[in-house]
Amino acid sequence: MSAPPLPGVLGDIAPVLDHWGYWAVGGLIFVEDFGVPAPGETILIAAAVYAGAGHLSIIAVVAIGILAAVLGDNVGYLIGRTGGHALVQRYGKYVFLPPERYEKAEAFFTRHGGKVVTVARFIEGLRQVNGIIAGTAEMPWPRFVAFNTLGAALWVGLWAGVGYFAGNHITTIYTEVNRYSTYVLIALVVLVLALVARAVMRRRRTAD
Repeated sequence: MSAPPLPGVLGDIAPVLDHWGYWAVGGLIFVEDFGVPAPGETILIAAAVYAGAGHLSIIAVVAIGILAAVLGDNVGYLIGRTGGHALVQRYGKYVFLPPERYEKAEAFFTRHGGKVVTVARFIEGLRQVNGIIAGTAEMPWPRFVAFNTLGAALWVGLWAGVGYFAGNHITTIYTEVNRYSTYVLIALVVLVLALVARAVMRRRRTAD
């Protein structure tokens, strides 16, 4: 059975998927998840479209996608835990992140890290540095693994399901979802800035 034509931007990755198959799915998702620029999400959706046409197994695509996502994020976590933390401790003061502020960031991640790790999986930009941030903030590894696995399963399940059932409508769906995820990222940035501004104002009032 010949592979189905992939619509829109998914067509650009078709030759890679045609040649490497499941290896492409696992490899690209794996390297994307510790910060290497790679079309991990795109290859996942394209593979699901292939599976919907009977060219690949959707069970294999989902299993490989989840495993690669979890392993990739754990590499990112290791990078952050072994290198990121030391860099912040040594050079953080030069980028407005002195030890006391870093300790507050760690405390925030301790309280809310599970939600951050799970939700970040769905947001472009955050997905690639999710594990590195968690490792740098020294989130406990068992807690990270639990929420990271949950996020990976939800993310792979969503896009694999959409690709499997959407067929040629996938490009429109993918574009719309990414548009709204951009709005979510902007809202998160605004929220963080607001929290920082409130903390600065409180500190000034305390100093006065």
